[in-house]
Parts: sequence; structure tokens; C-alpha cells
Amino acid sequence: MGALRLAALCLAALTTLSQGVTYQPNWASIDSRPLPAWYDQSKLGIFVHWGVFSVPSISSEWFWERWQGEKPDPKVVQFMKDNYRPDFTYGDFGKEFTAEFFDADQWAKIFEASGAKYIVFVSKHHEGYTNWPSKYSFNWNSMDVGPNRDIVGELATAVRKTDLIFGLYHSLFEWFHPLYLQDKANNFTTQDFVARKTMPELFEIVNKYKPEVIWSDGDWEAPDVYWNSTNFIAWLYNESPVKDTVVTNDRWGIGVTCHHGGYLTCMDRYNPGVKQNRKFENAMTIDKASWGFRRNAYLEDYLTMDELIKTLIVTVSCGGNLLVNVGPTKYGMIAPIYEERLRDLGQWMQVNGDGIYGSHPWTYQNDTKNPDVWYTMKADGSSKDVYAFVLKWPTNDVLTLGAPVPTSTTKVTLMGYQAPLTFTKTGSQGVSVQLSEVQYALLPCEWAWTFKLTNIAN
Repeated sequence: MGALRLAALCLAALTTLSQGVTYQPNWASIDSRPLPAWYDQSKLGIFVHWGVFSVPSISSEWFWERWQGEKPDPKVVQFMKDNYRPDFTYGDFGKEFTAEFFDADQWAKIFEASGAKYIVFVSKHHEGYTNWPSKYSFNWNSMDVGPNRDIVGELATAVRKTDLIFGLYHSLFEWFHPLYLQDKANNFTTQDFVARKTMPELFEIVNKYKPEVIWSDGDWEAPDVYWNSTNFIAWLYNESPVKDTVVTNDRWGIGVTCHHGGYLTCMDRYNPGVKQNRKFENAMTIDKASWGFRRNAYLEDYLTMDELIKTLIVTVSCGGNLLVNVGPTKYGMIAPIYEERLRDLGQWMQVNGDGIYGSHPWTYQNDTKNPDVWYTMKADGSSKDVYAFVLKWPTNDVLTLGAPVPTSTTKVTLMGYQAPLTFTKTGSQGVSVQLSEVQYALLPCEWAWTFKLTNIAN
């Protein structure tokens, strides 16, 4: 176990154990649990969507539903007609999920290089295929069909050789499982699917792999009482092997999302742009159109580094974590476009991470005069540092900030650049920072720049 990861988890355990609380299976009790400290401090995580949907690898991870669901996508239907025999089933894709180049240690190195502090791996998506040898998914799991490997187990082992924290995504429902469809037809007055599939799987992955994140999804068609959500979470918080360190999200049934759970996701790519009262996570994709790998994606479909870093900065400024998704290929490679984005993000974090990790929202999120500036802060007793993230370098070599109130001892420095910068006060609030002395060729970053302000009055 990495030393930093161990320290973070120990702190999280102390935060929770000191409460001496037994959580009850209701939302009021569950919502009262303090969020383990490691999660808020981390700020950046990596999401990984990998499964049988990575075989057709067009449209998105919803390929099966868009082929044979209630409202098929004509383009997906035509693709299957043009390229596969008439009796081909989605299950036939399973044996083509080969994963021959999957190297869990290499993946872990790439994720660590991104500057992320945790990962969330898709153990099972809505297609029902489990990336571990589940007892409850006979002949539709990664040991019986396709790779013949315990994908979750291999990745968990590799990740725990680094300082990354390991988490798992799990879909509560499955599009075409007959037990689920029967419960749905019964208006969710029966719970056969939950009792025989969903809950046994959740207990299985927690007990076997001990993930510190349980990222639930696939909840939106049924209420939380159908899913037995509060009973599971109460067990997770009270009795599970990760009870003191685990975090959960909010996707546990109709009306629960964006209201209850450990932290809020609200919707995919949730980036409110204003400070939130509760901890939230912006789960988003580098490929703008899909969580899974797409063979037919164009370069323009991927976020640029400017777009990715802006998303990180705005999310953290407003109190959130960013969960950046990548989709590996069916043969187990993280495509170079994803790897490049992650490594570039890591290089940026090496310079600017002090303003991201462990930070908190400041009085202002966006500057009052400069819309291309966002803020975070760190406080230690009476000492406070404010970080101004500048998305566009000023063309006139003067950085105008409207929010800070300087004092006689205020200093302004550019992260990654040694010398303090000269600034002047502009009225009762605001500063103008002179950048003409900064050599552009020696700038520490290519995309966004962080100015640290110490000893300001607000």
C-alpha cells in the first residue's frame, strides 16, 4: 500500500470512528455520516468504462439498448444489418471481448501519472456482464466469457501498489435481465431481481475487493425501497470491511439522486458553476459523446487540454471533485489520445496541484472582473492562501483581478515561477499584476496558470 494512500485512509478512518455512530437504514441517518476526509482532499479521480460494449465500440456503452431496446437507434440497427449475420446476438460479442493486451500495472501507472488520487472502475454496466467471476452472473462474466480473467481483481491489486485509492462502479439494473423485466412489469412490487442479482453482487464485490468507492447507477426506473438501498448502505457504513473509509454517491432510486447519499452527482457531467452546499462530483468524459471506447470517434470529439483543465478548475472552485472518464479498447489498451490527455493533466497538476488538492471554495468562485479567473483557497489557522487560476494569459501583460483585497504584506507568485510579481491595488478591492517581467518562453504550463496570493484581507 502506498504511503500517501495509507495516510489518507487512516485519517478518514479516524474521522469516522471518532463519531461512534451506528447508521440506521434511512436517509436522515445515512446523510448524517461525515464524508471520509480522503475523498474531499483528493479532488481528481479516473473513471474507467470497460465491458462487452467495448467490442462493437460505436455509438456508446449503450450500444445494446440502442440496438434492441424500446426505441432503437436506426444507425445502430443498420450497422448490425450491414456487418453481422441475421441471428447474431449481443451475447456473441462476449467472446470477442479478448483483453489480450490488458496490463493492470500499466493502467495503474497511467492513472497515477494523471495526478488523480482515486479510480472508479466499472465492475458491471447495464448490459449485466461482470468484470469479475461473479457467482450471480453465470456464463456472463470475465472469467467464463472473453478474457477468462478476473479483471476487477487484477486492477485492484495493481492500483494498490500505487498511492491511488480503488473504487468500483456497479449498475443496479440490467436492460434485458428477465427477473428485472418481470419486477418492472409488476410495477416493482416484487424484488426477485434485487434479491437474487443486484444485492448479492454488491455484497460480493465489497467483501471480495474492498473498494473505497461504491459508485451506484442504473437506479432511475425504480424507488429506493425496491433496490433496498438504505439497508445496503447502512451495512456498508456499519459492518463492511471498508466501513470507515468508503464513500458512496447518490444514485440509489427515484428521487434520491442529488438529494441523498455520501456525495452528489445529480447528472452526468454535472458542473453547476456556482458553489454547492454539499460535496458533489462531476463525472465527465474525455470523449464528448461516449463513456466507452468508440472506433469511429474523430479528434474533434475529444476534449482539448484547455477544455479539460477548465472543467477541473471550475469544478473544484465550486466545491466538487472531477471524475475523468476513459474507455479502453476491447483488447485492453488505453488509446494514445486518452493516455496523452491523462499524462498532460498530470504534468499540469505537478505545477498547479497545490491549489487543487485539499483546497476549499473561496468567498468568490469566479472573479468579479475577469471571467477567465477562478479561485480556490487553503486555510491553516489564521493563515490563508488564495489561488487564482487564469484560463487565458492576458494579452497586455497585466492581470486584472477584481476579487482580492490586498494588504501591506500581500505577495503574488506564479506557481512554477520563482520570483514574486509586482502588483498595484485598484481602488478598495482588486489588484493589477504586472506580467511583463515574466518570460513567456519560461512559463511553467501550456494551458492555465495559477497565481498564489498570500496575506490578503478577504
